[in-house]
Amino acid sequence: VKFSTCKIENRKQSKRIDIQQLFDHIAECLANFLEKLGMKNQKLPLGFTFSFHCQQTKLDESILVSWTKGFNSHGVEGRDVVSLLRKAIIKRGDFDIDIVSVINDNVGTMMTCGYDDHHCEIGLIVGTGTNACYMEEMRHLELVEGDEGRMCVNMEWGAFGDDGALDDLRTDFDQEIDAGSLNPGKQLFEKMISGMYMGELVRLILVKMAKEDLVFQGHTTPDLVTNGQLQTSFVSAIENDKLVGLVSAEKMLRGLGLDPSVDDCVATQRVCQVVSTRAAHLCAAALAAVLRQIRDNKAAERFARRLHKMVRRLVPDCDVRFLRSEDSSGKGAAMVTAVAFRLAIQHAGRQRILDALRLSQEQLLDVKRRMGEEMNRGLAKESHDQATVKMLPTFVRSMPDGTESGDFLALDLGGTNFRVLLVRVRRWKRRSVEMHNKIYAIPQEAMQGTGEELFDHIVHCIADFLEYMGMKGASLPLGFTFSFPCHQSKLDQGILLKWTKGFKATGCEGEDVVTLLKDAIYRKEEFDLDVVALVNDTVGTMMTCGYEDPLCEVGLIVGTGTNVCYMEEMQNMELVDGGEGKMCVNMEWGAFGDHGELDDFSTDFDKAVDEHSANPGKQTYEKMISGMYLGEIVRNVLLEFTTKGLLFRGKLSERLKTRGIFETKFLSQIESDRLALRQVRSILQHLGLTSSTCDDSILVKEVCSVVACRAAQLCGAGLAAVVDKIRQNRNLPELKITVGVDGTLYKLHPHFSNFMHETVRDLAPQCKVTFIQSEDGSGKGAALITAVACRIRDQMGHISTE
Repeated sequence: VKFSTCKIENRKQSKRIDIQQLFDHIAECLANFLEKLGMKNQKLPLGFTFSFHCQQTKLDESILVSWTKGFNSHGVEGRDVVSLLRKAIIKRGDFDIDIVSVINDNVGTMMTCGYDDHHCEIGLIVGTGTNACYMEEMRHLELVEGDEGRMCVNMEWGAFGDDGALDDLRTDFDQEIDAGSLNPGKQLFEKMISGMYMGELVRLILVKMAKEDLVFQGHTTPDLVTNGQLQTSFVSAIENDKLVGLVSAEKMLRGLGLDPSVDDCVATQRVCQVVSTRAAHLCAAALAAVLRQIRDNKAAERFARRLHKMVRRLVPDCDVRFLRSEDSSGKGAAMVTAVAFRLAIQHAGRQRILDALRLSQEQLLDVKRRMGEEMNRGLAKESHDQATVKMLPTFVRSMPDGTESGDFLALDLGGTNFRVLLVRVRRWKRRSVEMHNKIYAIPQEAMQGTGEELFDHIVHCIADFLEYMGMKGASLPLGFTFSFPCHQSKLDQGILLKWTKGFKATGCEGEDVVTLLKDAIYRKEEFDLDVVALVNDTVGTMMTCGYEDPLCEVGLIVGTGTNVCYMEEMQNMELVDGGEGKMCVNMEWGAFGDHGELDDFSTDFDKAVDEHSANPGKQTYEKMISGMYLGEIVRNVLLEFTTKGLLFRGKLSERLKTRGIFETKFLSQIESDRLALRQVRSILQHLGLTSSTCDDSILVKEVCSVVACRAAQLCGAGLAAVVDKIRQNRNLPELKITVGVDGTLYKLHPHFSNFMHETVRDLAPQCKVTFIQSEDGSGKGAALITAVACRIRDQMGHISTE
């Protein structure tokens, strides 16, 4: 039985059926087939082609690793599909089958062709998906026992490139297809080759060309910009001979609502040819690698008897002698001992250096205690000015309760790109927030000109967005995510303390940025907006996650920088009036340690990073944790190792001496469990270390692991202080709380989140902490804060009216 041949009436629905329905359906298809053949009373051997990613331990057992091709049947992953099918057949009881083998479709392809041609040793599938299998020598298969004979290997090559190996070949179109797929970041090779994605790739290229006025007179249509409107079958038809292909191109383009010229049809045909040619070439390159592996395997079998003869033929002018070892058990043992002794000394030297970056449980508890002390100092009016953790009031007093409703605008200004968003919130409909957004660039002249020029540009972008959304002249509540240091005295006011991130617009520092925005809106005279809230991206993260989970009262950012906010009891906040309820506090915890609180944990590597930073002596905690600095810490450790002859044979490359060359993204790539040492070496070669060895790669991986682990543990220690303070505030023996998290380091590093979670569990055992990732906290979060503020304002207005 072939799984993909089972007739499924409602394909979209059945891909999400539960485990019982799925295998009952397969058993029913099998019963109907046997009934039709009049063979229901016979017990026949059955081969099961199951074309999904599986781990096999024997021929009739196959554990599903992960669904692909849009299937998502609950409860199947991690289970033996043969057992599940057997149970469904037994449950019916009207026929009996002996399931002898379960195979992948490409294995079936190889076996079918091998029946006709005994030289067939490779199976290749290139259709909706793509995969290959081949006969490998048993001695090369470390995952199974035995070293004699051969075994068919299911390559699952669709995932080639998931570790970044194809990043230099992938285009913006490939990345867009991947981002919009059901499994982003996975099956990247398949997405460049297979039929499921080829039509979409052509569509994206045509959209890009239209927007650049290269085809269709610069026009697009709703169908052309809609996902899935261009099938791969159209690509095949268009690639027919020139005349038929052009007719097919015209027919397809008119079906998309376009009025193409002959040149448009020719260009479309050429795009199809380029896309399919690239797919064929990539497939051929991978197949060539398989063929080379088989060739090398067979050559190795004859190696021993041909070695001398071939060497002499290749270098006839060299006098080559082959010596047999004498007394290998004695002298050889001594030589091995000498090498081992040298390696042991080097290992001890490396560990002494790395031990400075390893933190004990007692040290982490000390960090937690010191963070708690600084939090209290920041909350108290008397000690606030001297505190490194400023604990700034945000005037966000309440979390979403599900009754919020309406349309809200959000602005997100935190760098050289600026976003305008329309967020539609509907009462009681959790997880159904609708968002539309558009990204605008902030030109250099606006960043470094006058404040009026900067805010006039922002308002111009808002006007463009409102017109784009068909809402020109609309008056809506607005939330402003402004990710620069501000002092707030109320929710809709923020005094800019200083510009960062390259901004230098004059007339802004010391001024209320909300007033600057309102003045620019007034000058525009096209629309009016009610600026309800000015927020930090950390607070936005907490609110976004709080909309999904009512227990979320902490927001954490761990990306280029790091920060935390949480809901503090008003009675503890001496900087604002009022003693009842709660208010969100923006901790600005990156400055923790600026007064020496972390000096006994700081290493020479941390001091070197700080000394050469843009702000020496400031943001100490952030420089030990965040993505902006971890790569530089690793680079300094590698320099120390190499200088002492413990790495790279003591030879430094000029590139490794360059500050900032070791990007933090390299840590995530090197620590990926899927990345082979060969690919780690390719990263080192990028750094000019062309003669690095596998041993060097292992050591670099260890350094990256130690640095990332320390960062995650320090972050976890600080977070443990936060959740424990919330528990103590409420006099609870146990606290259940959720932390909303955003940031590339947390999301993309393969082990950072696990290290941090484990540290929080160890240091705050009376707190049961759940972590959820934020989706667009800086945009949606600002709108949700505005929605909550509007709800509270409306409630207060209603009370006043009564």
